[in-house]
Amino acid sequence: MKDFASEMIRNIGLLGHGSTGKTSLAEALLFTMGGVNRIGKVDDGSTVSDYHPDEIGRKFSIGTSLLHGEWKEWKINMLDVPGYSDFIGEARGGLRILDLAVLVLNGVEGVEVGTEQIYESAEKGGVPCMFFVNRLDNEHADFDKVLNMAKERYGTKAVPVQFPVNQGLGFSKIVDVVKMKLLTYEGGKGKATLSDIPADLQGKAEELRSQLVESAAENDEALMEAYFDNETLTDAQLKTGLRKGILSGSLIPVLCGSAELNAGSGALLDFIGEFCPTPLDKGIITGTVPGKDDKKERILAVDQPLCAFVFKTVSEAHVGELSLVRVYSGQLQSGAEVQNSNQDRSEKIGQIYLMNGKNRTETGVLKAGDLGALVKLKKTSTGHTLCDKSDPIQLAPIAFPDPVISVAVTPKSRGDEEKISTGFHVLHDEDPSFRVVIDPELKQMILSGQGDLHLAVIIGRLKEKYGVEVTEERPKIPYRETITAKADDKYRHKKQTGGAGQFAEVWMRVEPQPRGEGFAFENVIKGGSISAVFIPSIEKGIKHVLVEGPLAGYNVVDVKAIVYDGKEHPVDSKDIAFQSAGREVFKSAFLKARPILLEPIYDIEVKVPEEAMGDVMGDLSSRRGKIMGMETMGHFQIIKAKVPLAELDQYATTLRSITSGRGIYKRSLSHYDPMPKESEAKVIADAHKTKEEDK
Repeated sequence: MKDFASEMIRNIGLLGHGSTGKTSLAEALLFTMGGVNRIGKVDDGSTVSDYHPDEIGRKFSIGTSLLHGEWKEWKINMLDVPGYSDFIGEARGGLRILDLAVLVLNGVEGVEVGTEQIYESAEKGGVPCMFFVNRLDNEHADFDKVLNMAKERYGTKAVPVQFPVNQGLGFSKIVDVVKMKLLTYEGGKGKATLSDIPADLQGKAEELRSQLVESAAENDEALMEAYFDNETLTDAQLKTGLRKGILSGSLIPVLCGSAELNAGSGALLDFIGEFCPTPLDKGIITGTVPGKDDKKERILAVDQPLCAFVFKTVSEAHVGELSLVRVYSGQLQSGAEVQNSNQDRSEKIGQIYLMNGKNRTETGVLKAGDLGALVKLKKTSTGHTLCDKSDPIQLAPIAFPDPVISVAVTPKSRGDEEKISTGFHVLHDEDPSFRVVIDPELKQMILSGQGDLHLAVIIGRLKEKYGVEVTEERPKIPYRETITAKADDKYRHKKQTGGAGQFAEVWMRVEPQPRGEGFAFENVIKGGSISAVFIPSIEKGIKHVLVEGPLAGYNVVDVKAIVYDGKEHPVDSKDIAFQSAGREVFKSAFLKARPILLEPIYDIEVKVPEEAMGDVMGDLSSRRGKIMGMETMGHFQIIKAKVPLAELDQYATTLRSITSGRGIYKRSLSHYDPMPKESEAKVIADAHKTKEEDK
């Protein structure tokens, strides 16, 4: 591959809702650039970017793939990013380093929930966007409907630069209102024959051209003056205005085509090269001084100190372990010693590759603005910064979404605990959007991710790579125990075992605390019936009970324990005796004080198409959910509700089923509430049964 100046590189990602044809579009673009000599198909597992057995078997993308090619004077780096919400972490990682997000829309469905989700993440990260309306060869394709959906959601920012002529079966023609030409695609080559726009389409083309010129002019005062003076812009002025609008996010160009027929790919590559941001356009990148909060900036240029960011780790049998990296400034060279500013460790750069899926081409250097892969480094993980030792900088890590589904896992074979721990650790390096914790309260290993499919893939890869299998079960719910009334009791601990005895008597009162205030301990003994030295022992005994409550073995909260009297023995009273007395009197007083179980209530926010709103709200009500409000966002409804955690088991799967894959949700702990008596009784009975079985 020839040497490209940084400003001639384009870093784009193909993103969007699932099943919009992103992988097929990546294949068409690669073929059009000459990167492959035939277009692979998702259905037969022959695409460059979906190469993992999981992806071939399931027929959709699971991990982000890095691709590249040459088109005219530009080098195009592409990320093919999974669209299913289970793999939203892949999108977050990709968006972190992209200069342009190409949001691929289905020509039938238009703007979907996944589109919204990606656009919001891109906007938050300052990544410019464009739309590519795909699948216009479908008999139900409707470009104008899709364009109207985009305008409804994104306003006048969504501006068409192309429109199809003969969408549906036999689709082959597009009008380009930048070139003001008719593009005809035949034979699946991706390159168009240009001709004049037919007379019956000239009016529509001129109207859209006028809208495009006006949108471009709005991004620059000088261009606005030129537009007011001449009622148009020159081609050079139009280019300037479009580039500024796209870079600032005030303009979202809409292009179209069919990846399946390879119609529109050449025009898409032309537009990306001509009008879309270069790696140097933002001018600077901001990080921090390693180990401090002080801001630090780096100019995006080749002649500056090195600053590179690892956005993904890949570990495959046929690839080995690779760190996918973007170089922001300077150059990354084989053999160089660089600094990992997150770990404060030196790293030696080995081989550097350009990637097309699993296929590698060795290169000796990556310049500012380029993407590539490094042979896995010793201490470097996803989200780490590599930089010049003499001028270190640390970039912010990738913000991955919180998990929405969890499962408890246990090894099927004894002795596999260490293998499982090691396996999850390595897999987490590849995919930081899942979490594994050993919950000491619930005594379970909890695997949490973005959906049931996400968890299935992780568990499958654990078996494939490490040869260990796990049993899955529902995670326990972290209920809490508290009281609703005051009560008091006394307890005498007396033990005589031949030698020194044990004696302690404690009188205690318990009372409820306001919700959320936790445990409080108070000593109101007067007259010294219990020596001050033994009071901490009583409190220590109580705290043993707080971890495993008397009612059902859950944490005790929001209780005040007041010690008001007692007795001691001059010889037999000691620390252990008062710990035992404190523990037992607290248990008995607690059980007299009308104890109840509290359950965790979660705030959830569900985003669904308008037509699915009724079904989703009905389902939430059946889960004891309380609807707190609704908001309209374009064609979508955002439903806010409070739902008990116990009712959210497998909710991500159910939501996907109800909405045909178009609904997404996020959740966070809100508070604890008393449980319904019927549910509480069952939980208490189950806890007692388990305790008996464990004896």
